[in-house]
Amino acid sequence: MRHFPIFIALQGRRVVLSGGGDAAIAKLRLLMKTEARLTVFAAAPAPEVVAWATGGRLALVRRAMAPGDALCAALFYAADEDAVEDARTTALARADGALTNIVDNLEGSQFITPAIVDRDPVTVAIGTEGTAPVLARAIKADIERILPITLGPLARAARGFRGMAEALPMGRARRAFWSGFFFSTGPDALERDSDANLGKVLEADLAQHLKQTKRAGHITFAIVASPDPELLPQKTRRVLHEADLVLHSAHIAPDVLELARREAIFGALPNTAQPLIDAAMRGDHVMCLCPAAPDPRQLAACHHAGLPPQIIPGIAPIPTLALLEESA
Repeated sequence: MRHFPIFIALQGRRVVLSGGGDAAIAKLRLLMKTEARLTVFAAAPAPEVVAWATGGRLALVRRAMAPGDALCAALFYAADEDAVEDARTTALARADGALTNIVDNLEGSQFITPAIVDRDPVTVAIGTEGTAPVLARAIKADIERILPITLGPLARAARGFRGMAEALPMGRARRAFWSGFFFSTGPDALERDSDANLGKVLEADLAQHLKQTKRAGHITFAIVASPDPELLPQKTRRVLHEADLVLHSAHIAPDVLELARREAIFGALPNTAQPLIDAAMRGDHVMCLCPAAPDPRQLAACHHAGLPPQIIPGIAPIPTLALLEESA
C-alpha cells in the first residue's frame, strides 16, 4: 500500500488550486462539495471558474501563483496542464507547507484523490494507487447502484443521535440498534413519507431496545478449507463481519482474518468449549475458524449449554490433477 487512505477535515480550512482550464474545473467540482475555503490562481480562468467566483463559491486571483500564496493551505492542486508550470507551483506550495497534488501526475504528487461515491455524510473512496482510473470508476458505478439515495438523510439523523444511543451497552446491543435503523425502520419511514421525522423514529427504536432483556450470543463454527479468501462461502464472510470474538487455528491464513471486523477480538481456538460458552453467555457472537470439521465434543458441550452452534461448511480447492498418459 503506497498510499494510506484517510479522510482530511477541511471545514473552514484553506485549499489552493493553480489553473483555470478543464483539469481545474474537474477538480473544483469535487472540491466545492467540501466545506473548505477555496482559492484559485489563474491568469485566464474559464467562464465556469469566473461564475463560481462571482457566486461566492471560491476566491479567484487572476494571476500566476507566487511564493507565499499557499501559506496555511491544507491541500494544493496543480492543474495548469503544463508540466513546467505545475512543477513550479508545486514547489512553491510545498515550501509553504501544503500537501500537494499534480493532476494526472502520480509520481509528482504527495497525495492522490480517489474516485468518490457521495452520499453525504457517507462517503466511499475508491483508489487504485493511480494505476487504473477506469477500474476505479467502474467500481464507483457498482457501489452507487448498491447505496440508496436515502442513505444520506439516515446518516445525518444518526449523527445527531449518537450520544443518545450510548444508553445501550457497547458492542452487539448497540450494533443491533443501528442495524435496525439503517436497514429497516429508517428506510421504511422514508418510504412512507420522504419528510419523515427520523429523530422520532430513532427515539422509538431506542426505547424498544432499552426494554429488551440481555440475550445470549451465538456460536458459529466455519470450516476454512483453503487459504484463498475468495473461496470463503458468503455466509462465512457475513458472519466474520458480525462476530465479536474470532477464534482460529494456526492454519488459518492472514488474508482470511483480514475480513473480520476491525473491532473484533482475536484468539487461538481453545481445546474445550467452555471459553466459547462463557463468551456467548456474555452476549458475544463467537466465530470459530477451523481447517476441518469441528470437535464433536465441543459441539455437544455447546448444545448442552443451550447454545446450539451454527456450522458453515467450507469450499475446498480443486486438487492439482496430473496429466494422464494414454496407454494402449
